[in-house]
Amino acid sequence: MFTIIGIICVVLAVIGGFVIEQGPLRVLYQPAEALIIFGSVLGAFFIGSSRTMFARVLKSIRLILTMRHDSRQSYLELLGLMNLLFAKMRREGVASIERDVERPGDSRIFADYPLVSRDPAVVLFICDTLRVFLTTGDQSEIEKLMKLDMETMRDQAEATAAMISKMAESLPGLGIVAAVLGVILTMGQISQPPEILGRSIGAALVGTFLGVLFCYGFIGPMAIKLENLAQERDMYFNVIRAGVAAAVSGSSPIMAVEYGRRAIPEDVRPTFFEMEEWLKSGRH
Repeated sequence: MFTIIGIICVVLAVIGGFVIEQGPLRVLYQPAEALIIFGSVLGAFFIGSSRTMFARVLKSIRLILTMRHDSRQSYLELLGLMNLLFAKMRREGVASIERDVERPGDSRIFADYPLVSRDPAVVLFICDTLRVFLTTGDQSEIEKLMKLDMETMRDQAEATAAMISKMAESLPGLGIVAAVLGVILTMGQISQPPEILGRSIGAALVGTFLGVLFCYGFIGPMAIKLENLAQERDMYFNVIRAGVAAAVSGSSPIMAVEYGRRAIPEDVRPTFFEMEEWLKSGRH
């Protein structure tokens, strides 16, 4: 929603200001200039991206247009899920959660927390980590594995954002290319009256206008949004890392969950009493 609102604001501000100054909108309609710029940037994207990066950029479009946000409720559900898993490990032994982590889709624990269980990456992160602990019993390496996994996901997200940012950076240059082509055409009409030359030069400058506008008004901010989403995502996984690391090290379930709670960003972090009340009530 914020992305759509931002796009509308940019369009209204730029086009509205142009109209206020009595600018004719038909001058901005230059399909040839748009074809040169956006066709070129698409071609450059194909040249510079691998098949994997192409798929990631396409997938990121959905993220850019959504309002994904880890709310207080989603963090509470995550803490509740970890509390049940850790309590079962403490009460019945580590082997008792084997079925839960092997087949989370059939697990009652995961089913009770839909905000967590419907995120495949989160479920896989939790289950893979606990599955390794079940298999090896080696608590000293678990946190390193989680950090490695988080770094890989963060690097992947940042690489996608960087790719989109580079596409944005190429737009002003391609806008200049479109403008230069327009000037070349104008020079071929140098003997025409000033009115015709003025329209031709104005049409050429629209190319520069479109390149700069889409770079700094649309595509660049979208890359920044992906970077922010990657940072928020990393914070969410850091809560899991803190809780699981404490649990496999021998901390009690409530203490392990408290480690996770302390890793939650301050603006959505529940208080200890809120968490305790929520866990005791069994709400989900």
